[in-house]
Amino acid sequence: MKSNLLSARKVDEIIRNENWGLHHDGGGLYLAGSKKYKTFSWLLRLYRSTVTGKPRDMGLGRARDLTLKEAREKARKFRLLAADGIDPIEERRQKRDQQRADALNRVTFKEAANEFIALHAPNWKNEKHRRQWSSSLEAYVYRTLGSRPALAIDGAAVTEALSPIWTSKLETASRVKQRIERVIQWVKDGRPLPQQGASKRVKHHEALPFEQVPQFMDKLRQRESISARALEFTILTVARTGDTIGAKWSEIDLKTGVWTVSEGRHKTSKDFEIPLSKRALEILKALSRERGGYVFPGAKATSPLSNMAMLELLRGMNGNGLTVHGFRSTFRDWAGDRTNFAREVIEHAMSHQIKDKAEASYRRSSALEKRRKLMEAWARFCEAPVARGDNVVGLHGAA
Repeated sequence: MKSNLLSARKVDEIIRNENWGLHHDGGGLYLAGSKKYKTFSWLLRLYRSTVTGKPRDMGLGRARDLTLKEAREKARKFRLLAADGIDPIEERRQKRDQQRADALNRVTFKEAANEFIALHAPNWKNEKHRRQWSSSLEAYVYRTLGSRPALAIDGAAVTEALSPIWTSKLETASRVKQRIERVIQWVKDGRPLPQQGASKRVKHHEALPFEQVPQFMDKLRQRESISARALEFTILTVARTGDTIGAKWSEIDLKTGVWTVSEGRHKTSKDFEIPLSKRALEILKALSRERGGYVFPGAKATSPLSNMAMLELLRGMNGNGLTVHGFRSTFRDWAGDRTNFAREVIEHAMSHQIKDKAEASYRRSSALEKRRKLMEAWARFCEAPVARGDNVVGLHGAA
């Protein structure tokens, strides 16, 4: 392949004459002119997706900010990474995710609470309610928790802050505790913007209506990235983000089709078995095991996928406040509305804590095969045919 097909003089001429389109420099490097946006940028064509057949292009920067020489040097570095088996696009996404995560980790509780109130208060109809949010946090929380990183606050820290009023002002303490938890959860979710017209009761995990799931999953399957496969796997297994990104091949039994989330990683105190649908197994079998023990590795073999990777992908696809965790609610709505599976089977599939003694006894019996049928029905619904050429979503009921 010929290289250095362009020159600095040629680039200036192309830009000056607004010669839109792709101009190849060799080695996959292009000067791309967009007539729509009236801009010229550098992009590197790395490979073609084995799923969609579409090129995988990586933007390097605008031509007004990056010279031809600088663009060639960046392209060379990314080609070397690709030659070492590292996906430069995924690695860059990982770095951005880590930067966002680091920024979230530095946000103090007071900063987060003030931002939360400023964003959500306009949707709260009760004026007294708006005043109480700020005044209660100022009176009972900021002195002990205000300067602490929001994501570092645990149950013990909340207890320390509210212990002086827990017995003397129990109702007030309970409300303040709920407000603390809402702010912390909002930070964990990436500080999403409130939906237009949202009621004063803001959901912690915005969920996609289950009728729209087949259409969403159809779009998701067309994406070629480890983040997309991790998100699809998470939705199909009704797992939590931490369970998925921490999954190791030692937990997977491809022969029996069971994923055992080990004790210590799972929210419950015991190992939790998750039966895998045919589609979930297809995802696993298509993945490489050469980069380490993680099922969904990050840019480096020794690290798992970033805990923000699936959320960032979801935002890029929808951009309407949806969260990864919200798909668990979507599954629950579908299972309760469209299937005849027993409630305890559904709750067990979601690894929910069961307080009722009779249901807790049922949990101990595992009912793995019943949950396998439920997971297979959910997978079939997720893969239901989608009507092309309009906005109609194909539905698939499951019994």
